[in-house]
Amino acid sequence: MTAFKDHFSDQSDIYAKYRPSYPKELFEYLASVSKQHNKVWDCGTGNGQAAIALAEYFKTVIATDPSVSQIKNAQPGNNITYHTWPAEKTDIDESSVDLITVAQAIHWFDFKAFYKEVKRVATKEAFLAVWTYSLIQIDPVIDKVISKLYSDILGNYWPKERRYVDEAYKTIPFPFIEIATPSLQIKKIWSKQDLLQYLMTWSSTQRYVKKHEQNPIAFIIDELNTYWNDKDEKQVYWDLHIRTGKIH
Repeated sequence: MTAFKDHFSDQSDIYAKYRPSYPKELFEYLASVSKQHNKVWDCGTGNGQAAIALAEYFKTVIATDPSVSQIKNAQPGNNITYHTWPAEKTDIDESSVDLITVAQAIHWFDFKAFYKEVKRVATKEAFLAVWTYSLIQIDPVIDKVISKLYSDILGNYWPKERRYVDEAYKTIPFPFIEIATPSLQIKKIWSKQDLLQYLMTWSSTQRYVKKHEQNPIAFIIDELNTYWNDKDEKQVYWDLHIRTGKIH
């Protein structure tokens, strides 16, 4: 089993506040896929954003993440139980879960071991749904500035697994019977400060800071200020990429 690579605990407080939350349409889709709504497992839950939304559609939500810090910052819910379990080995009962979800996390997993666990805990009619989102988009000039940070400055500081996100999850192994998925976006209205805080949640940003004791956002801030003043708010969005498959 691959050792747990913790890229987010150090910034779990700002991660909880500034990571994008998912649209209601995503969870309506997931609820429509699942024939039963007794139990859902949200694996790699992070701060529980998906778990909270799933709790409106399922009687019980099991939310797991190997990061103690992330779970401490997770959002509570009456029908949600949080556990610091790795994706590849849990204490979930066999054949007990109607839906398994992984939000922006499966690229960190040991695929073979995780899929073995998925098959163990899933009911006969269960589905697995995984999703990721593309690089943030705002407008062409600001997108170019962010792309400079993402690729030119931080390109060598992204973990190698990040390529699966850049490839919109098309290249992850997914040995299940796939079904159609909707085209969805995450949309927010943000200030420039919101954007800057979000950029600090990037694992590559944190790696750069640790190595150089310098914030890499400093290299783009003057250019960003040219296009975005402190008082303005802008619409920001991310394209969602979803893969859903019947497990058995």
